[in-house]
Amino acid sequence: MKRKLTNILVTGGAGFIGVNFIRFLLGEGSSKPDYKGRIINLDALTYAGNAASLNSIEKSFGGTRYFFEKGDIGDHAFVEAVFQKYSIDTVVHFAAESHVDRSILGPEAFIKTNVLGTFTLLDVARNAWKDSAGQIRQDVLFHHISTDEVYGSLGETGYFTETTPYDPRSPYSASKAASDHLVMAYRHTYNLPIILSNCSNNYGPYQFPEKLIPLMVLNMLEDKPLPVYGDGKNIRDWLYVEDHNSAVWTIMQNGKTGEKYNIGGENEWENIKLLNALIEIVAKKSGKDVEKIRSLITYVKDRPGHDRRYAIDCSKLKKELGWKQTVSFEEGLGRTVDWYLSNREWINDIRSGEYQHWVEKNYGVR
Repeated sequence: MKRKLTNILVTGGAGFIGVNFIRFLLGEGSSKPDYKGRIINLDALTYAGNAASLNSIEKSFGGTRYFFEKGDIGDHAFVEAVFQKYSIDTVVHFAAESHVDRSILGPEAFIKTNVLGTFTLLDVARNAWKDSAGQIRQDVLFHHISTDEVYGSLGETGYFTETTPYDPRSPYSASKAASDHLVMAYRHTYNLPIILSNCSNNYGPYQFPEKLIPLMVLNMLEDKPLPVYGDGKNIRDWLYVEDHNSAVWTIMQNGKTGEKYNIGGENEWENIKLLNALIEIVAKKSGKDVEKIRSLITYVKDRPGHDRRYAIDCSKLKKELGWKQTVSFEEGLGRTVDWYLSNREWINDIRSGEYQHWVEKNYGVR
């Protein structure tokens, strides 16, 4: 039986996955979910968030089905006021500091946002969703979005399942592991209706250009070095953002309360092989010389504690809820490159200052 979700609070809705989720839910993607309720976007608009990414949503739905609230998820009074103002019955918690390199150089922000921010949301929900008898309602939902990085690193074989022990290797993944444990603890201790999902590497439009694919695409277009960590043979499982969000929506509607679901692309690539595939696509679409682009590849010192391989087993989600990926990697990369080629104004806006400082000094890639 599908849940009735009326007033959905999307945290981090001005960030990469959140923007795409809101667009997906309000029917701007290739698939159009049957959702008739309201979306409240709560975002602090840090360096990776851009409210302009939702200008068309604001124009079409602002004040009726879409509302934006600027603020910090760690601000208890502010979050509580948002819950009351909009009668929130559903939380989709995307908001997080998510870049591993940043967490290595400055872990404090990751603890504040990912751990304390999640705690604040959970505690506000726990109090806001009590009935007249003081019991937590069960017609509400807190969906926590997490990462496969909490599971650690794989060897050449094997996959992460929902029962894989946690083994985080970076301040980022440790902070996400802590938030996952908090979510599950609030289920067991307070009976808060939660669901947790752990996804593999997302890619697609609106991604801040510190992550691998947008960073490489923009550097190719501007004849800048293409930095590759170590030997380039680290392996990631890639998932198109719209497929991720269709999985999230499927879980929100039909997933079992208290459960966790892995969301994967079943699409493993070595970083260097992915880069070479991306070079071919960018060269074809931009008219640039493929060998000239390839000459920009630069091997750099490996990241401390760099996980070797991630791979997700998402069979539980497929078997129990009937979800499946719909966008092939070739199609998804093509869509992504097309988007970055066509949205220079957005890129120039979001990369000003912060982008130059970070990328040009550190060449951060996930």
